[in-house]
Amino acid sequence: MAFIRKKPREQQLQLYSRERFSLLLLNLEEYYFEQHTANHIQHKGNRNERKIRGSLKICSKSVIFEPDAISQPIIKIPLRDCIKIGKHGENGASRHFAKAVPGGISLIFSQGTMEYVFELDVSGKVDDVVETLLQLHRASCLDKLGDQTAMITAILQSRLARTSFDKNRFQSVSETLHMECKAEMVTPLVTNPGHVCVTDTTLYFQPLNGYPTPVVQITLQDVRRIYKRRHGLMPLGLEVFCTEDDLCSDIYLKFYEPQDRDDLYFYIATYLEHHVAERSAESYTLQWQRGHLSNYQYLLHLNSLADRSCNDLSQYPVFPWVVSDYSSPELDLSNPGTFRDLSKPVGALNKERLERLLARYQEMPEPKFMYGSHYSSPGYVLFYLVRIAPEYMLCLQNGRFDNADRMFNSIAETWKNCLDGATDFKELIPEFYGDDVSFLINSLKLDLGKRQGGQMVDDVKLPPWARSPEDFLRKSREALESSYVSEHLHEWIDLVFGYKQKGGDAVGAHNVFHPLTYEGGVDLNSMEDPDEKVAVLTQILEFGQTPKQLFATPHPRRITPRFKSGSQPSSCNASTADSPERRRLTRLPLDAVSPGEESFEDLTEESRTLAWSNITKLQLYEQHRIHKEAVTGIAVSCNGSSVFTTSQDSTLKMFSKESKMLQRSISFSNMALSSCLLLPGDATVISSSWDNNVYFYSVAFGRCQDTLMGHDDAVSKICWLDSRLYSASWDSTVKVWSGVPPEMSAARRHQFDLLAELEHDVGVDTISLNAAGTLLVSGTREGTVTIWDLTTATMLHQIPCHSGTICDTAFSPDSRHVLSTGEDGCLNIIDVQTGMLISSMTSDEPQRCFIWDGNSVLSGSQSGELLIWDLLGGRSTERIRGHAGAVTCMWMNEQCSSVITGGEDRQITFWKLQY
Repeated sequence: MAFIRKKPREQQLQLYSRERFSLLLLNLEEYYFEQHTANHIQHKGNRNERKIRGSLKICSKSVIFEPDAISQPIIKIPLRDCIKIGKHGENGASRHFAKAVPGGISLIFSQGTMEYVFELDVSGKVDDVVETLLQLHRASCLDKLGDQTAMITAILQSRLARTSFDKNRFQSVSETLHMECKAEMVTPLVTNPGHVCVTDTTLYFQPLNGYPTPVVQITLQDVRRIYKRRHGLMPLGLEVFCTEDDLCSDIYLKFYEPQDRDDLYFYIATYLEHHVAERSAESYTLQWQRGHLSNYQYLLHLNSLADRSCNDLSQYPVFPWVVSDYSSPELDLSNPGTFRDLSKPVGALNKERLERLLARYQEMPEPKFMYGSHYSSPGYVLFYLVRIAPEYMLCLQNGRFDNADRMFNSIAETWKNCLDGATDFKELIPEFYGDDVSFLINSLKLDLGKRQGGQMVDDVKLPPWARSPEDFLRKSREALESSYVSEHLHEWIDLVFGYKQKGGDAVGAHNVFHPLTYEGGVDLNSMEDPDEKVAVLTQILEFGQTPKQLFATPHPRRITPRFKSGSQPSSCNASTADSPERRRLTRLPLDAVSPGEESFEDLTEESRTLAWSNITKLQLYEQHRIHKEAVTGIAVSCNGSSVFTTSQDSTLKMFSKESKMLQRSISFSNMALSSCLLLPGDATVISSSWDNNVYFYSVAFGRCQDTLMGHDDAVSKICWLDSRLYSASWDSTVKVWSGVPPEMSAARRHQFDLLAELEHDVGVDTISLNAAGTLLVSGTREGTVTIWDLTTATMLHQIPCHSGTICDTAFSPDSRHVLSTGEDGCLNIIDVQTGMLISSMTSDEPQRCFIWDGNSVLSGSQSGELLIWDLLGGRSTERIRGHAGAVTCMWMNEQCSSVITGGEDRQITFWKLQY
């Protein structure tokens, strides 16, 4: 069980022999205030008088006495049922005994006017204890539950206000206190009030009652994740993890004021910025899409980001049923019929039941809901986990187990009831896909009752295809990670965490639950009636809560093996034509690659993979200053001998890599040139200019062959593929031109056919094509990325994801993602199919240009450094000094072993991988 820390059996026995008290003995929403060493005096005044040594625990609604001897039962006395409370033998508190007990407290219980007498070790505390008990007794006897809760809360806050964190608990005298506030530590079904304290090195929580330990401490350096949480639909929770993948956190805190929670979160998050990278749902989505996270790991992360916690049973992590076959002798994961339809909620899987539910829904007054119960609630969680956590079930159900026929008896029966039951729509929990089988086995030999057929409830009955509990979990995990589930899991995510969770899309998907289960469904702060507020909180706890919505647009699908393709880099020079073989390997996201094509691998592909795995070993080996202003574009001949560059100094230059000499300098106008590319055959260089024109320069004839006057403002970027030219301009358009042959003749050409005009609201600063030439991405000066379908000249997605000008954009080699960088310092990754922003990283400066392989990025920064980014890890891993000013353009060869950069320092710099 996720929220029970495992201990060796010997350790458990030792622990239980010392202390049997648990907060689970308290009622829901009850607090444990203090304890006193005392004797319970039985048969006072009789010959059989005896003293039982133990601990007297004062709670907000009861008094609990825990004897030291484990042979003696724990006594719980509800304060509401007490007739009299007082010092023993005073004011008639004891009517039966003439002799008072020194330091004695008398509680007369209503059932048969039974009297309990306790003798405190410290008699001087009797008056204070009696006063506290009388206050709590008055609160318990109030008629309205809301009034009871308000008075107990006032008593609690008064106690917290009179105490503070004990600074002697600091681990070091050199620690500096940052903040201190009141809070409660949350564990399943109970909360424990106390004081939170954070220093420059450690987070502390000191329980008001000293239970279960005097202080809980977490070293900030050990923290790996921290999340804000909703607790009781209020923004008051904070959960801290010291592990990366563990389902169970190290501490869950509930604050009384949202500002306290936010201040502590800000302090710890600021500390973490210097030690670990903060993760978002989008960054996990990218890792999952590319196969670096399993389906199980991804669902764990989504649950955690959506406020699901093992410490809050009303928001326990939720996992899907994925298998629908629990009767076959073998589990066939190659058969789609084996699986549940992940595009529908459990309540919609049975057509006949759904029709009945919809008929009731249509007749229901507002607010309408389709399902009278939720897919995740405390009762459902403990239904699955009763064999390993019986004390939690007993706490939830007032000391009783459920009816034997309603227990978790069989996997097949449970699935059938979820399909056919009128009010059963529950999903699963992570334990069904883990490796701990204990929740399926009655190892504690619990008496869980006898079924109507006469059989005792014992271990969970497994489907025929599972040979053992271990085999069941193993095959369930294989099903979760199967190709079918990988291809359809995004549909279930849309229902539970995504855009089909609320609104019209939820109605269309038959996915509407009670309004109280949704975030924002009720404003507790606006409720003036305390009874109503308590009733709503109780209903929330019992009914369960819908996860926080993480995605507002359709979730991207996973890249499964049959969709994977080649991985050549996309770069600032991606406009240069690629070979047909390379283009064939990188299709649109939904184009499946045949087995013959997918097996096409050559030494070039191997060298790319090897080069990107060693990209941190990039070393500078030559620099040449050949321009008078910033370099804006780089193109290189196929044999690598000639380097063509454009600059804001209005010149196109041809540099010999072999002789290290400048061979030509060409000026087309007195305006800056913005980019350049070489046509196949290396006979023609095309340059774009701020004078609104595009120039065609013949290398062989040494002159400008033609000029395309196609824009009303500066041309910012050009691309070329398959005899088509793509030009972006500050006049707010991207234009597609035909009539540009691979090798232009010596004769001047004056005819260029405009095939398409892609209109934008503002000037376009950069464009890039995917390898197949079917998609184009543009970036504007106002920070909007737009993805276009070139086959129909229509807009697919428009994503405003930067504040300020976009510096560069490029497709991933498989065309599934777009990466963009901007003046705001952000590196954003967008899913091409859905248009979702799935990852965003922030740099301390703009990244002006980049090359990437889908997983790693080599970028040129404003300061002149080259940065290497691990996109899946969400961080930069290396900085390499390069230019004296901003890196403005970048080129990489096909083998990814050689890089050329240009900068504002007027230099071109040659780099090589050394490995």
